[in-house]
Amino acid sequence: MTFSKTSIEGVIEIFPRVFNDERGYFLETYRDNIFKSNGIEEDFLQDNLSFSTKGVVRGLHFQRPPFAQGKLVKVIAGKVLDVAVDIRPNSPTFGQHISVVLDAVRHNMLYIPPGFAHGFSVLEDALFSYKCTNIYDKESEGGLLWNCPEINIDWLVENPIVSEKDMVYNVFSKTNFDYFK
Repeated sequence: MTFSKTSIEGVIEIFPRVFNDERGYFLETYRDNIFKSNGIEEDFLQDNLSFSTKGVVRGLHFQRPPFAQGKLVKVIAGKVLDVAVDIRPNSPTFGQHISVVLDAVRHNMLYIPPGFAHGFSVLEDALFSYKCTNIYDKESEGGLLWNCPEINIDWLVENPIVSEKDMVYNVFSKTNFDYFK
């Protein structure tokens, strides 16, 4: 596996080693000791799987402490634009985001540590998998408006399909955002 740091501290793109032959392919998507030796120390406690059709935008979601979640995300089938927004108040990249195309051809993954809002847009019908470092807690759930002008994400989708819940989250502002409330 190759671990590549991104422009935002703690967010890491991962490329597994893929073994192809006439039967298909094999790859490891997670091995605890390799992840820990590459700086991803958290234990994963919950796995999630979602399917979305082309044009869907999901997010931007987060869990507040003490249920904050780090995520290891990957696409099993299809292609998405994965987005992580730094909502760590004391981070030098607070309020900035990173976007990475994840697809089933390259098998790349993204590790997003706790303290980020996360979302993705579906570029091709996609089966999306994510491992979480903490369990989901309804009372700790939060979100940012998916099309917040201050964050200014290009979702690469012309007519996004967005859930009612994701349409009513608050606009992010560096001056009044409180991750802990």
